[in-house]
Amino acid sequence: MTKARAGIVGLGFGAEFIPIYRHHPDADVVAICQRTESSLNSVGDRFGIERRYTSFDDMLTDDGIDFVHINTPIPDHAPMTKAALKAGKHVMCTVPMATTIEDCREIVELVAETGLKYMMAETVVYSREYLFVKELYEKGELGRIQYLHASHPQDMEGWPEYWKAMIPMHYATHVVSPVLAMVDGLAEYVSCFGSGRINEECAAKSGNSFAVESCHIKIKESDLAAHVWRFLWDTARQYRESIDVYGSKKSFEWPLIEGERPVLHTAKKPESEIPSRVEVPDYAHRLPSAIRPFTTGVADEQHLSFIQGAGHGGSHPHMVHEFVTALREDRDPFPNAPTAANWTSVGICAHQSALNGGERVDVPDYETIASAARKAGPK
Repeated sequence: MTKARAGIVGLGFGAEFIPIYRHHPDADVVAICQRTESSLNSVGDRFGIERRYTSFDDMLTDDGIDFVHINTPIPDHAPMTKAALKAGKHVMCTVPMATTIEDCREIVELVAETGLKYMMAETVVYSREYLFVKELYEKGELGRIQYLHASHPQDMEGWPEYWKAMIPMHYATHVVSPVLAMVDGLAEYVSCFGSGRINEECAAKSGNSFAVESCHIKIKESDLAAHVWRFLWDTARQYRESIDVYGSKKSFEWPLIEGERPVLHTAKKPESEIPSRVEVPDYAHRLPSAIRPFTTGVADEQHLSFIQGAGHGGSHPHMVHEFVTALREDRDPFPNAPTAANWTSVGICAHQSALNGGERVDVPDYETIASAARKAGPK
């Protein structure tokens, strides 16, 4: 194929990807979409993009677009993904895939029926910290993994109003994804407890009163379990998206405070020598040279993610490269639709468990769902 032609919808966070695509040797941005015309024109003028849409449905009729990259508010993810797939477009969508099991299932079925590509743009599994510990594991330095833990605390005060209607575990892929991807696993079932209480306004809008939700995940066809926890409101803690990995030889712990270095613990040493701070390298060398600078944000110092979220660990160009390469090679990107649905559904099932006192809730088998849809063919 020639260069993959992107249409980007949602130009807050989404605008950060325009220069990455434009510097990638196999991609370009040919169209943008934003409801607010003034914002649309501001971004279009800045990057010299002529095709501009205030209607997503109109953008989907553009035959010059190969795929859409969705960066809109969470409630729009599932309906926009389904509309794009039905219009014959490949999809890259920011997290989460959806907020209901039904929508996850429908997206998985649509991808299987159409043969189109879907990738959930999960930043943590392309962050330098994750790539570092994954590399340690693959080299055998951690030994046998015994346990995984991840946390994503973040107070959403001051963020867009729709966050007040969100449930913590419905936005849990930043912690679910690294613990499952680390061992190339999928979640089989979960048990989750809610703890504490949020303010009345957020409780009324979301239908959830828990301040913190804490979930155990049983990893399918494995002797491993993982623990993840989330909050959105009324709990004091600096932002952190993390994974801690405990192995028989070495264990990795993500920095507790932004700006610190992670800790590597080595077994069988004198107690005082077990922990050591380590420097995590950048992984830009894995990328085409033209997009390597985007791992550190030097290409545009005003990138919002580097102001509010530590640059998501330099993950953005890695995600772009993975999706564009998957299109060129005609293979599934990582994470593909069944995997993304599994990661997303962990949080959905976890909240259901919390509402029922921690009861076990099974995660749907999306690989089987996808296989059945492929056999059945287009509806």
